[in-house]
Amino acid sequence: MNRCNFAPSLTGPKVLNYKNAMTKVSSAAFSDTKPHYELLDGLRGVAALLVVFYHIFEGLSFAAGGTLITVINHGYLAVDFFFILSGFVIGYAYDDRLGKSMSLGNFFKRRLIRLHPMIVMGAVLGVVFYLLQGSVQWDGTHVSLSLVMLALLCALFFIPAAPGACYDIRGNGEMFPLNGPSWSLFFEYIGNILYALFIHRLSNKMLGLLTVLSGLGLAWFALFDVVGYGMIGVGWTLDGANFVGGLLRMLFPFTLGMLLSRHFKPVKIKGAFWICTAVLLVLFCVPYIEGKEGICLNGLYEVFCIFLVFPVLVWLAASGKTTDKHSTRICRFAGDISYPLYAVHYPVMYLFYSWLIEHKYYTFREVWPTALTVYAGSILLAWLCLKLYDEPVRRWLSKRQV
Repeated sequence: MNRCNFAPSLTGPKVLNYKNAMTKVSSAAFSDTKPHYELLDGLRGVAALLVVFYHIFEGLSFAAGGTLITVINHGYLAVDFFFILSGFVIGYAYDDRLGKSMSLGNFFKRRLIRLHPMIVMGAVLGVVFYLLQGSVQWDGTHVSLSLVMLALLCALFFIPAAPGACYDIRGNGEMFPLNGPSWSLFFEYIGNILYALFIHRLSNKMLGLLTVLSGLGLAWFALFDVVGYGMIGVGWTLDGANFVGGLLRMLFPFTLGMLLSRHFKPVKIKGAFWICTAVLLVLFCVPYIEGKEGICLNGLYEVFCIFLVFPVLVWLAASGKTTDKHSTRICRFAGDISYPLYAVHYPVMYLFYSWLIEHKYYTFREVWPTALTVYAGSILLAWLCLKLYDEPVRRWLSKRQV
């Protein structure tokens, strides 16, 4: 099953135009001191909401034995969109500080404070929902409590499971079987480490070369369907070429986002948030494109989105600004909820998938009341985790930074 990614903490120089914008700071800005790209936060939230909806239809496909997903078919491309956002924002936030006014250790502390509390929460909720599911693999094999606790321990320290490992407790090879989408956060960690150690030191020319080389690798994966999925939904398992594909899915958009941040000059645009939201929705809803003779046609569409459209959307959203209270509140809420939503929604989905399989429900028409309840419940759970856990924990940890 494909898993989507989440890009952390979007900060930037484009402050709100609304007169009271600076009276309330977005939760996403917690660990950084620079002003905020409010529209990028909002767009990140929109993409996270679409990811949850995509995963509902992924569940129907999974329950039916792997049929094509029929709605939000390309929702998995949110992974690549999030990585571009991440590269853009991290490049802006830290390029001129890392190694100068900010030490390497301080950078890592900031990123851990931003990311890891919700990784921990996702793992804990993963255990709770796994036990509610009956503590069984997808094929019905019972898993002992000791192995479930081992999976939790590994998840807390972000140690991925190899396919067939004793703590691969779902039996389908996921890196993080308690919370599948954590695979992309694992690559986000790798990206942050690479950025801190050497990527931020690269000149524009060398960064451009790295972007081109990783882009060629990613295009090869997509156009020639290297893993045989008919889509670029790689990275969620350590099996074979998946890890390499996942690394390329992170490295190309991340470095591309950095290049955009280094060369960014805002353009004049009105309604950037709503335009970008509409484009994202259309892109994600394009049906799967059949055809693999010569090149994979669906891979060609993926390359079009990742290489061309997503960078333009990031540029436009970074150029725009909110001009009224309504838009400001939407962007702030969407940005605040996006990371917790991504981090905690999938344990709920596991239970939903199990229910679909048990009752042999394969269409949205059969389950739409339950599906919408799961969707709304995931948002509520994310909001509760944000307000009662994530924000207080990050405040406490930030105060303890040396």
